[in-house]
Amino acid sequence: IQQIAVTSQNRKTVTEHAGKCRKFWIYDVEAGSIVGRHLVELGIDESFHANHDAFPAPLAKINALISGSMGTGLHQRLMQQGVKPVITVEEDLDAAVLGFLNNTLEPVQVGHHDCAGHVHH
Repeated sequence: IQQIAVTSQNRKTVTEHAGKCRKFWIYDVEAGSIVGRHLVELGIDESFHANHDAFPAPLAKINALISGSMGTGLHQRLMQQGVKPVITVEEDLDAAVLGFLNNTLEPVQVGHHDCAGHVHH
């Protein structure tokens, strides 16, 4: 079984800021099909942003992380862990996962997102 995590701070749609996100839908995928999903909520000290050295335990088995945005640092950390980072403008959770599985998800560049002008370090 493959596991795909999707950032969903509001529990309804794909949200931005993967590093600070604490709510993730974990999709279980078998033979290219979604066989289940469950919500994982990280503690305040478990987010990627708060935990620069360790990988959040609830996300330890994921193969991919889909998000509306993520910084280059997190992108590199995921790659080092063998997790495929995926940035998308798709907000529908199921559509994002299916698009990823079918290679039809339009890729977005790392570090590119429209955050109304606030600065990320």
